[in-house]
Amino acid sequence: MATPATAVMWFRRDLRLRDNPALRAALSAGPAIALFVVDPALWGPAGAPRRAWLSRSLRALDAALDGRLVVRHGDPAEVVPAVAREAAAGSVHVAADFGVLGRRRDAGVEEALRGLDVPLVRTGSPYAVAPGTVLTKQGEPFRVFTPFSRAWAREGWPPPVHAPRAPRWVELPSDGVPAEPELDGMQLPEAGEEAALARWRRWRERGLGAYADSRNRPDLDGTSSLSAHLKYGEVHPRTLLADLAKHPGESADRFRTELCWRDFYADVLWHAPHTARAPLNQQVGAIRYDTGPAADAAFAAWAQGRTGYPIVDAGMRQLRAVGWVHNRVRMIVASFLVKDLHVDWLRGARHFMHWLRDGDLASNNGGWQWVAGTGTDAAPYFRVFNPVTQGKSFDPDGEYVRRYVPELRGVAGGAVHEPWLLPGGLPAGYPERVVDHGEARAEALRRYEETRTGART
Repeated sequence: MATPATAVMWFRRDLRLRDNPALRAALSAGPAIALFVVDPALWGPAGAPRRAWLSRSLRALDAALDGRLVVRHGDPAEVVPAVAREAAAGSVHVAADFGVLGRRRDAGVEEALRGLDVPLVRTGSPYAVAPGTVLTKQGEPFRVFTPFSRAWAREGWPPPVHAPRAPRWVELPSDGVPAEPELDGMQLPEAGEEAALARWRRWRERGLGAYADSRNRPDLDGTSSLSAHLKYGEVHPRTLLADLAKHPGESADRFRTELCWRDFYADVLWHAPHTARAPLNQQVGAIRYDTGPAADAAFAAWAQGRTGYPIVDAGMRQLRAVGWVHNRVRMIVASFLVKDLHVDWLRGARHFMHWLRDGDLASNNGGWQWVAGTGTDAAPYFRVFNPVTQGKSFDPDGEYVRRYVPELRGVAGGAVHEPWLLPGGLPAGYPERVVDHGEARAEALRRYEETRTGART
């Protein structure tokens, strides 16, 4: 009986052993090499939080593999075929990548492997339902979330797969996991598959039941905080969805919907890759944005959390403190940059991608375009978040603001959201408001009207 050829399991956004169909496919083909390629094209532009998380996640995966993870540095189109030759591999296995750069990279690797007569075998994806699967009755992609979500639920997804038993690993020399960058005091939670599953189990038991009521409250630990774990594939959404099926109710339904949003934005980017840098809605995308020194100064105040609007400043300081921002606050700070400061959404999206530990191009840019009115929302631009009412509604006692804005820790209760009204004036060190929200909102609506009529005032 012939000895099976070695297979290469090329890990990317699936840094786990459980519920990993591509890994099972690789190990069913024969003894396997566990490979990760540090691609300079992705590592270089990533901000320090994502680099640090990836390094920690790779170390966790290496530990789970008893030190057998082979890390190589370089262009995957060169590295992967070189590893295949070195191991006399008969196949290379991956989870399909639907990202703009990932698709181009995989096409180059596939072409290089073809010269070795080694197939690139795609099994599964990072999503519950792979991008491009869910279409309208006319065979067109969805551009509105609600009908997509209904079709997504009808499509369904397979159950989780078990971790391989008694896997056979082939060892090769490794370049080693890249060193973590300096984080300048930023605190990141534990990375890796075990941390992801522990976080999910803990929140499922203690937080899921209240999710429908608490998910919009940044002052509470009301969300799962799994976004970075999902980004790196330390847990698959299919695993979470299988658990949610055992917990009927409004909160489980709401959390399922949030997982659907992740698939939706990946689907939008798959069908419209230009939206990584350009608006989906070209008409609204033509809106006038401010540029020049004044706009740069406004952007700097926003980025540093010194706008004079406490909920905005807390969100931007949370970003720099922990590499993550509560989803409700992401919408508030994005609306403020685009519609109060009139700065291009893409500039904000790039800032977020640099500092987020969970920076995912599809979800990040999809969310920014939704807020800016250039994306998938059917009634977009005239929704302008009022930072004061948002703060009072979703951080009613001011706990979230005081957590991240130390200048306001001496202000009790909801008064923290309007510090300019305090009898003694603004607390020491806290800035004046950079704009008047009412005036800025009116100007945003005037500019939106310009895109509808073509008239400039």
